[in-house]
Amino acid sequence: MSIRMIAATLCLVLFGACGDDGAGGAGPGSSPTPTFRKGTAIIETDGGAVMVEIEVADSPEQQALGLMHRESLPDDAGMVFLFFDDTQGGFWMKDTLIPLSIAFFDQRGEILKILDMEPCEADPCETYAPGVSYRGALEVNQSAFDEWGVEQGDIIRISP
Repeated sequence: MSIRMIAATLCLVLFGACGDDGAGGAGPGSSPTPTFRKGTAIIETDGGAVMVEIEVADSPEQQALGLMHRESLPDDAGMVFLFFDDTQGGFWMKDTLIPLSIAFFDQRGEILKILDMEPCEADPCETYAPGVSYRGALEVNQSAFDEWGVEQGDIIRISP
């Protein structure tokens, strides 16, 4: 990810989190307005397939908002972030209220790295980067991948 793309994403996150002008910002007590399309992720593990109901964040605005300001996430749910090109940037948890795990995957859907991420209410927030190029990332409740037996090398398939 280029410095310009990182800067643009950070600007979107900062302005989206701070303002509530009725045009997509989310302030305290308000709910985010972007609509995420729904889909399903099937994760092929050694122990069998795992199905996760997902919201898809594929625009820069949706990716900047992600799961910010949410107080909970259903046990079998998550959010997937899809990128057209190989990406190397990290994720951060600014204004994200729930602990999450994230699986970074390549163009074929192979999981390259899984990380646990902690909520962050105030800057500076830690950045969680996989250290490899990836095409997508799936966020779920923290420890869900462990509970489902999902590991590096497993395959994620996304269906609209």
